[in-house]
Amino acid sequence: MDFDLSEEQRLLKDSIERLMLESYGFDHRRKYQNEKAGFSETMWTRYAELGLLALPFSEAYGGFGGGAVEMMIVMESLGQALILEPYFATVVLAGGILRYGANEAQKAKLIPAVAEGRTKLAFAYAEPHSRYDLFHVETQAKKDRDGWLISGAKGLVLHGDAADKIIVSARTAGGPREKDGIGLFLVDGEAPGLTRRGYRTQDGLHAAEVTLENVRVESAEVIGDPARAFPVILRVADEAVAALCAEAVGCFAKMQSITLDYLKTRQQFGKTIGSFQVLQHRAVDMFVELEQSRSMAMYAAMMAAEEDATKRARAVSAAKVQIGQSAKAIGQQSIQLHGGVGMTMEYSVGHYFKRVTMIDTLFGNADHHLRRLASLGGLISDQESGTHSEVVSHG
Repeated sequence: MDFDLSEEQRLLKDSIERLMLESYGFDHRRKYQNEKAGFSETMWTRYAELGLLALPFSEAYGGFGGGAVEMMIVMESLGQALILEPYFATVVLAGGILRYGANEAQKAKLIPAVAEGRTKLAFAYAEPHSRYDLFHVETQAKKDRDGWLISGAKGLVLHGDAADKIIVSARTAGGPREKDGIGLFLVDGEAPGLTRRGYRTQDGLHAAEVTLENVRVESAEVIGDPARAFPVILRVADEAVAALCAEAVGCFAKMQSITLDYLKTRQQFGKTIGSFQVLQHRAVDMFVELEQSRSMAMYAAMMAAEEDATKRARAVSAAKVQIGQSAKAIGQQSIQLHGGVGMTMEYSVGHYFKRVTMIDTLFGNADHHLRRLASLGGLISDQESGTHSEVVSHG
């Protein structure tokens, strides 16, 4: 299999890495964090100018028609820079809902606005009792003449405090844990009856608790079938996991680089600590974890567009297991090799550790995906690989 990037992909990688190098050092990040929105509106505009916000969308709506590999390239670079902007929330999550669930009129209206940086979106899927079960939806949507009235509570809505519009999952029929009877509704961020409580998450990004009390949504703002949205949610979640795996690899690469530099400069007993063999072994362990994660992130990216839901789920769950294990291994090693200063606010490595810890929990941690993988068989078939081999190397 050819893993080389095409010329267009290399240009994409070079352009975003150049932007991050020029405008997203650790000092830049701390400055952006103190802005009113908790991120840089200027950088958001530059993402739009570079075409990053339009990347995964169809050319028919002003996008660039990029696929999972292009998204992997972008997310890995954004992970290395540890960005604060709502790229994942707007382009990957809510953008995925638009790509797979919205009708032509909705796409024509919303996608150009997202691609040009004029509209930020959020996806409100999690609830206080849902944990990692995307089908556990207690928020209710009741028919009201030619529209719907939505009531309920959503938690950890990524960048929900800055979103112009929020896509909300709500139940139109059935019990709270049924997979049928779930709809997706486009709600204006300032709609009457909608309350948002924004806060900063442990990784420095922002989220919101969202409460809806008889929020009215017109029929034109319903995305797809109001009773059969779960397959769309599941597919978007799988692609989101693949994107998060790529972002984590970018974080891991930066953590390893920072730690190696520290080992080469920090002195103890009259010599650099990197000269001690036991610390060299631990640095090698970090490198092995990084490369295992990179391989699994590439596998998830290649399978993200798979139409067979079971094959796609096995791939992304296997990758998420590896990412969760490596987040713990690389994170702990990097902090320990830095000593106590690794967790101070002045050192960037601790901020990377916080981000990969958050990535582990988003859409299910390693334990959750290991159970999911086991329920799906845990092995790739002979037809898929040519051999009958395990997807997960350990754990």
